[in-house]
Amino acid sequence: MDLSDLPNSPAKPPIPGRTGGDALRDMLDQLGREVVAPMTAALERVNAFSTTGRIDRASLRALREEIECARRLGLSAQQISRFSSGRVQPQHTRLNLTQSLRDALAQRSRETASRGIDLRQDLQPAEIMADASMCAALLQAVLDWSFEHARSHIEFRIDIKPWPVQARLSCRFAYIPADEVCDAAAPGTYRLETIAWQLLLRLAHCLNLRVQREERAGSTQLTLEFPQTVTEGLTTLTLLDLDAPPGAPPNSQPMVGRHVLVVASRRETRNAVRETLRSMGLMIDYVASVDEAREFCSGGLPHAIVYESALAGENFRKLRAEWTREVPSLAFIEITEQGRELKVCDLGGQHTSRVGRDVLVRALPGALSFELSKAA
Repeated sequence: MDLSDLPNSPAKPPIPGRTGGDALRDMLDQLGREVVAPMTAALERVNAFSTTGRIDRASLRALREEIECARRLGLSAQQISRFSSGRVQPQHTRLNLTQSLRDALAQRSRETASRGIDLRQDLQPAEIMADASMCAALLQAVLDWSFEHARSHIEFRIDIKPWPVQARLSCRFAYIPADEVCDAAAPGTYRLETIAWQLLLRLAHCLNLRVQREERAGSTQLTLEFPQTVTEGLTTLTLLDLDAPPGAPPNSQPMVGRHVLVVASRRETRNAVRETLRSMGLMIDYVASVDEAREFCSGGLPHAIVYESALAGENFRKLRAEWTREVPSLAFIEITEQGRELKVCDLGGQHTSRVGRDVLVRALPGALSFELSKAA
């Protein structure tokens, strides 16, 4: 199935599916179905807890995962709305696609380990011209979609298509276990076009990528082709760059979909950060201690950690070193007790942006944008 061959606007690879009000109704119906399932399970656990007054660690972990699933679906719907609006204009920079995928996989390494997901990688060097934040969001959407459906190992491959010269990213997995393929129901029973897939399509559309997906015997292979590929000093560009209207709006909310953990013992600090970052489209979690941060990150690391300087003791430094070894691109922003400026420090090989509490509202969004875009 070649999704880019379907009729639509000639300017970009089209987004398949129904159009107008029918498409919107279908999307809302799908979102409702996908959100209801984890929230129903979560409500059952809460009801059981309210009856017995007890909840074991496994049930608490499952409750957190169910709530997290519903939150991710809501955030994905927000991103779909944003990228479908036509108001987002990519800001192209030169990116190392191979390293970007490696970083994205490293960011999710704890999740893959805890879920027993086997990843296989065959990644050739490839550089592209693309919007850094949108490309990062696309890679996360590919991971979300494949992790959601895979019932076997997941194969990731990056190579260069010889003509026209284009980088290709492929993702292949079985969504029906091999020993159940013969017993599987009729085609269509296993629905791969979930909300994660819809977001993936819209990001690919905004980045002008060619999207192909092939199905065979309970397995699927997704291939993304990047038309703006850098090779031997030559960048292959499409004419779309010349067609952008003058004064096109920049990529607003460039950090949408990024995950930030705030480690703050004081309620007023957490409230100040919450209000300051509300409009950035970030997914934000809050913990009150270093021990809680360690527990929270045991299932997966965020993209950035914002923490109070009062908590930056020896335990935090050891934990930070452990996290950084796992994900070198992990960003750290320290909220200092005093100060009216933003400082960027490199001490002992550790890069940290420090924001004074007095200028938190003014400086924190810029510091986060800088750190996260640098890590994209």
